[in-house]
This record gives sequence, C-alpha cells and structure tokens, in this order.
Amino acid sequence: MTTLTHVELARATRLYGSTLALRDASASFAAGSVTVLEGPNGSGKSTMLGLLSTSVKPTSGSVVWHPLGDDRAAARRHVGWLGHDAGVYPDLSGDENLRWAAALYGLGDDAARRSAARVGLGKIGARAVRTMSRGQRQRVALARALVHAPGLLLLDEPSTGLDRAGTSLLVSLVAEEVARGAIVVLVTHDAHLRDELGARRLRLDRGRIVGA
Repeated sequence: MTTLTHVELARATRLYGSTLALRDASASFAAGSVTVLEGPNGSGKSTMLGLLSTSVKPTSGSVVWHPLGDDRAAARRHVGWLGHDAGVYPDLSGDENLRWAAALYGLGDDAARRSAARVGLGKIGARAVRTMSRGQRQRVALARALVHAPGLLLLDEPSTGLDRAGTSLLVSLVAEEVARGAIVVLVTHDAHLRDELGARRLRLDRGRIVGA
C-alpha cells in the first residue's frame, strides 16, 4: 500500500446549508506526527476530521492526500477511523467485527487477531458487542480502526468509556502508530490524554483555525 507522506488542507471551507462549519482552513499533517484538534463545541473540529477522512467533501478549497492527490476514493483505503460513536455492529461479536473489517481491505483473520491482541481484547472478543461495556466496545472500535495499518488514523474522543489502564494503552498505541509513520489526528476533551500524547495542538474557533 502506498505510504502517505502528508495530508494538506488548502483554504478548505464547508457549508451545511447556510451554516458555515469550517472557513478557509489551511493546515498540513505529516507522516509520523500526532495532532490534537482543540476548540469549543461547534468550532469545526468534527468537520475537519470529516474532511480528512474523505467522508465530507469541501464546499470550496481542497484536501490533498500526498502522494495520492485529491483522489478521495483512493485515500479512503488509507484511513482508520474511530468516531465519537463506536459504530461497531452490535449483533456481531467483537472478533467477527474485526474479521469483517479485515476482509474489507483484503486481509485475513491473522490481521484481525493481531489487532484484537494489540487492544487487549482477549476472550471478551467472543461476546456480542451489544453485551459489552462502553469501554469494551471502544476497544473493539479502536482495533477495527487499526486492523489495516492505516496511514491516517483519525480519533474522535477515543478515551470515552476507557478506564485509566485503557487510556494508558491508547497512549501506547498512538505512540506505536506514530513510530510506524502514521499520521494521527484526534479530538479529545481529556486533558490528561492530551498531555500524555505530547501532540501538536491546532485550535479552532467558529470554523477558523486560530492557533497552532
């Protein structure tokens, strides 16, 4: 799989009807880096994650996934996504969710098992997701985001439901992904997590980037 060297927003603007969610945002995210998006609710953080993930198209401006250019379909295969809602299939087991995700990328069960082991899923993975606690579901969702070794890992409130041990594991996994050369961008209100990651901070307010 092609390695992403960086992702660049160039004067990216996104409108939802008459609501301006992001305005003239320009920023670059390099391989082997981690960035925390900060700002109050409604500042444009989730919209920026959506643009980076390919799930949201800019109204004007551009998003470029180097060296793929602005090919959103090609870039999508390089994205690992953990949304604010875990978004895993509740009637499947954790392990089945991971095998299904691996198959989407042409990977076998070994990739699913490795990802489950990385998040410490263990025997819990055999249970239906609907029977799991919030923290356990979050581990499944994180393993799914990592299953294909993405070049761009996007995390929206990834520590939700995790206890202290789970948050420490999350920090270790992010460090491993950065060392591997991934681009990591996340939104979190967890001050401890922000400090532990030692990340670059990009602050938004009312749809504009106001600090870095």
